Amino acid sequence: MIKFRNVKIFLILFLLLLTTRAPAPGLKVTFILASEPVHLFERLIKAIVQVESLGDPLAYNLLEEATGAFQIRPIRLRDYNQRTGNNYKIEDCYSYEFSKGIFLYYAILTEFPDYETITRNWNGSGKATLVYWRKVKYHL
Repeated sequence: MIKFRNVKIFLILFLLLLTTRAPAPGLKVTFILASEPVHLFERLIKAIVQVESLGDPLAYNLLEEATGAFQIRPIRLRDYNQRTGNNYKIEDCYSYEFSKGIFLYYAILTEFPDYETITRNWNGSGKATLVYWRKVKYHL
């Protein structure tokens, strides 16, 4: 009796497993195994990097002491460290991925979904940001 019960349970489980991936007859089903992530700001990032440093992660602006592909100034890094509780150094901004992380932090912080507002906030404030936005917009 115990053997018959074990066989019965095994048979039921086997049949259930067979039906888990079986679509209805005549129904065409597409299974998505993996999807590509959406990079919300990727176009904007490429345009800003082009304007800031022509894509050079080792760029340095002596006049503004701006570092890396995103041309991050010491005051921006201090603000970032203060807000996040980190203690990064300006030399860390030579890393493209690190600088991109800082840019994305401020892009999300602005809470504005449009590229113009994010770009102008990244550049600073005032009328000069309009000129900066036009340069970035050209590369979008």
